[in-house]
Amino acid sequence: MPQSTENLRQPEVCRESAAASSFDKLKLAGQHFNAHLWLVVFVVIGVALVLLYQDAEQQDSAYHFLFARWAGQHPVYFVSVWARPLFTLVYYFPAQLGYPAAKLFTVLISLATCWQTFQLAKRLGFRHSTLAMPLLFLQPAFFTLSSVVMTETLFALFFAVALRFHLSGRIKSGMLVASSLILVRPEGFFVGVLWGIWILSGAISSGQNLKSQSSNLNSAYRLKAILQACQQTLLLASGMVVWWLAAYWLTGDRLWIIHNWPSDWQAGGQANGTGPIWWYVVQLPLIAGVPLIIPFLVGLWKLIKRREFLCGTSAFLTLFVLHSIMFAGGWFGSAGYARYFVCVSPVTALITLAGWNHLVDRCESRSVCYLRSISASALLLSALTCFVYVDAVRFTRDAWGIEAMHAWLSSYHSELFKPGSRQISRLICSQAYARILFDRDPWEKPSFTANRNDNLELLRQSPAGTLVLWDDETGPKWHRLRAEDFEAVGYERLKSQDFKLEGRFVRLKWNRIGGPRIQRMHWFYKSSDKLSAVIQQP
Repeated sequence: MPQSTENLRQPEVCRESAAASSFDKLKLAGQHFNAHLWLVVFVVIGVALVLLYQDAEQQDSAYHFLFARWAGQHPVYFVSVWARPLFTLVYYFPAQLGYPAAKLFTVLISLATCWQTFQLAKRLGFRHSTLAMPLLFLQPAFFTLSSVVMTETLFALFFAVALRFHLSGRIKSGMLVASSLILVRPEGFFVGVLWGIWILSGAISSGQNLKSQSSNLNSAYRLKAILQACQQTLLLASGMVVWWLAAYWLTGDRLWIIHNWPSDWQAGGQANGTGPIWWYVVQLPLIAGVPLIIPFLVGLWKLIKRREFLCGTSAFLTLFVLHSIMFAGGWFGSAGYARYFVCVSPVTALITLAGWNHLVDRCESRSVCYLRSISASALLLSALTCFVYVDAVRFTRDAWGIEAMHAWLSSYHSELFKPGSRQISRLICSQAYARILFDRDPWEKPSFTANRNDNLELLRQSPAGTLVLWDDETGPKWHRLRAEDFEAVGYERLKSQDFKLEGRFVRLKWNRIGGPRIQRMHWFYKSSDKLSAVIQQP
């Protein structure tokens, strides 16, 4: 008896379903292979950056390392406003292994952020999700910080993890992770407020949807749902509560966070200058990438227009508006750095990916080879831009001059470096990298301010055996002290040396970014009768 047509077709349907499932598995495996390949590439780049550049674009990297390294001797660093509690805790053990080890740890943090961004792209259903990784790493601001000891990369990692929890429906877990952002950077406060708005908006939208589906749903039930959402948002304050409790336990000061607040982080203080309100518009190429700025702007426009990925676009725009206002007004020490946006670099990469996919769709009539060539060219140009930018930053090169000065001192005054020697009672330096080379406690650093007379008095009060490494650019700019001032208050000049510090690869002639760094550095020593015979100019 012949079989029915339905029975004949059933195996074919099963075979088609199995084939589709196998295809999806192969596609997913291909994505993960490409993602791991990108990680290998970025590991090589990160290690190369650590080996090529001993310090960082700004002194903050060295200071954060020092705080983490010496937090065991001074536990208040674990609750310090400037040192950042969670950052200091996470970096405490890597910092015990030295500055290069801490920088390599940052490379791992950056790779983890890349992976989380890739997972976010998959969760959102973005096509070419693997591209989210280079679109993150090749942002010049992120690239620059990917191998130094700065807080923004750790913030970006926790932000990406919290966002993954939120988008996967694990709302409470997302809020708990988001609450920890305040322990990494001040932007965590604003992101926490924004996160609360997302939760409340979601509760209100759910209530409106339920109302449209059931006429029997009364307003009291909807109000109850909103109140429950309000209670849930209290989780966003848990990180701050933990910080306060830890600070009170360590210091006994109920208002430690207020008393420890940096003096230059005041509203309207203008400690780091001001700029036009459109300053960060000009900085967008450093935030998103020079050739990638076009897909970023396209993606931002398309996502806002379609009301898609609102949590990502709102996070970027919130920080963009707030930092623009703060820098224009000179509020809370805002300095106009593009690196602030590394905090939300994962969503910047996803916005760029959205624009990238849209532009690819517009060029669908082109051949596959053409599209791949254009894509590869854009990524290569992005990578080249990042390398040129890192090498062109002139302040990073000061580390080479400091190392030369350190080598000179260790050769001609080796008695100062003998184990157990007390010839150096205090180290004063205009750049924190010198303190890393000597492995000296940052606690001994005088509390210099912008007041020149107060700083001179601190120099007079420093004990005999105080060693000073000063430069002609950072020292006068930050502390209003010139080299001559040390001699005027009784310090001996041991050595002065001029440096013309050029990049590893970028060597332009002009006196701007990429040009040579002209620097002059000095050794000074405050001797006593007992120690005067030790220090003699060779």
